[in-house]
Amino acid sequence: MIRLSFTCLTVFVLCTATVLGQSRDKPNIIIIMTDDLGYGDLSCYGATRIQTPHIDQLARHGLRLTNGHATSATCTPSRYALMTGQYPWRRNGTGILPGDAALIIEPGTTTLPSMLQKAGYKTGIVGKWHLGLGTTVEKNWNDLVKPGPLEVGFDYSYIFPATADRVPTVFLDNQRVVALDSSDPIHVSYKNKIGTDPTGKEHPELLKLLSSPGQGHNQTIVNGIGRIGYMSGGKAARWTDEELSTTFLAKAKAFIDTNQRHPFFLYFALTEPHVPRMPATMFKGKSGLGLRGDAILQLDWTVGQLRQHLVQLGLEKNTIILFTSDNGPVLDDGYQDGAVTQLQGHTPAGILRGGKYSAFEAGTRVPWIMYWPGHIKPGVSDALVCQVDLLHSLARLTQQSFGKEDAPDSFDAWDALTGKSAKARSVLVEQGGAFALVQDNWKYIEPRKGPAILEGVDIESGYSEVPQLYDLTHDPREQTNLATTHPATVKALQALLEQIRMAGRTRP
Repeated sequence: MIRLSFTCLTVFVLCTATVLGQSRDKPNIIIIMTDDLGYGDLSCYGATRIQTPHIDQLARHGLRLTNGHATSATCTPSRYALMTGQYPWRRNGTGILPGDAALIIEPGTTTLPSMLQKAGYKTGIVGKWHLGLGTTVEKNWNDLVKPGPLEVGFDYSYIFPATADRVPTVFLDNQRVVALDSSDPIHVSYKNKIGTDPTGKEHPELLKLLSSPGQGHNQTIVNGIGRIGYMSGGKAARWTDEELSTTFLAKAKAFIDTNQRHPFFLYFALTEPHVPRMPATMFKGKSGLGLRGDAILQLDWTVGQLRQHLVQLGLEKNTIILFTSDNGPVLDDGYQDGAVTQLQGHTPAGILRGGKYSAFEAGTRVPWIMYWPGHIKPGVSDALVCQVDLLHSLARLTQQSFGKEDAPDSFDAWDALTGKSAKARSVLVEQGGAFALVQDNWKYIEPRKGPAILEGVDIESGYSEVPQLYDLTHDPREQTNLATTHPATVKALQALLEQIRMAGRTRP
């Protein structure tokens, strides 16, 4: 009788663990993608003027990568590469998209979320999308807006269409604009002014955040902030910038709650510290570095809140958290918000040269932390990894296969991402304004005409009419051009870059 009771109890416990605690052979996966966060913006990467304790905790108990990259020095192409496993420059139309752009991922393409769907994961995106919606620029925002995330592999989507500085300034819950009033339809134009809403150009006295001259953030005013593009209607649907982060956090938590009994993949695409920087009141003025610094504090708090939610649900030990950024940092990118005048010695790029839009390392080398308690040992790695590799790497984790034509530039970097190997890629193409190729310790930047300093944003472009060659091991700041003293290396890297371009793929 006692033996029978013990057996029944054991079966009950095992069944309960499977139902409530998930099947342990498939860890949950969360990718936290930040926006314009620099290599030196976190205290775990050397920042001293700002402290990010919650992200630091992930780094302290996980693997902090010092040579992790986005493919590109701007947002849309980096996010395209993450989703598709393809260098974005292989496809036309993958530059920074306006808010009314059509979807640039062909439905039916193997994507990171669609691959994980096949592996049995519930997939969701919460936050910034910026990969286009619909099939044309002209779209009806007052009906179902598709195709979009649901058509390329996500089961759930709560997004804004592009970036916070572009119209339409609305949330989409799956395929519908949230809080839309049919009597106040939304119309959007990136060509001509529409409707009667005031613009930042015509009415600067209405702005609570002044636009920087010449950067285009002076069109339709929403929430006291001039945007790029024109919008009319949808008054009840327009967001309040101070509530963006907490709204996305609530939706991310809700997705986890709904899917806690299944393996899930959450792409949590935060807006900080992208412009316009308008954090919640509890963070304003807290960093001493202007609104950009305040936004980074809000970002850190959000990460802490998400991790704590996993702890409360008993999911933390079975959840991989990957923290990274879509490209490097920028200070003055549209608004006069104190990012430059209140910098106080903070160095957003850390030890690196350049930033967003740049061919130098700070354009694509970004914070990258892998956290999986009990599976990834704490440490630091200088393995060369790229976000384009996540599709192939997570396919290995989940034992999925895909066709040779799929994810053509994605390599299996799983051993490096979990600290089991010190090596991953040996070659990476970096897309700033000019193209660069990294092979082992060498970095080659191909010649391109253009300004040395990008006007408006005050960032070194990396442009030069002569080839540039840097030894990143001994010169991570890219200060000494060795092209003239190593002509054979320049020639070899030039040829390799051209070969990768012509081949149409880099994965064997």
